[in-house]
Amino acid sequence: MELTSKQRKQLEKIAHPLNPVVIVGAAGVTDGVIEMVNKTILSHELIKVKFNEYKDEKQELTENICSTTGATIVRIVGNVAILYKQNEENPVITLD
Repeated sequence: MELTSKQRKQLEKIAHPLNPVVIVGAAGVTDGVIEMVNKTILSHELIKVKFNEYKDEKQELTENICSTTGATIVRIVGNVAILYKQNEENPVITLD
């Protein structure tokens, strides 16, 4: 899904108070991390992924997570990636 700049700003505003729900640690992006992203993004649509390790590769790892889960990168701020994937059956967030 391609987001417009207006939609990105809207999602960033919604994501601001959220805490990271998925942490990428020393093991990197494992099947467990992918599974956790799939579960949480299905119910929340908008999540934050924090990189405690692999900070230099966060862009590539985030793109890998997104291609595997079908999510979209909203923005990477510091060591936190904001991901979005609309729930087709029961959308929570309505984009302009």
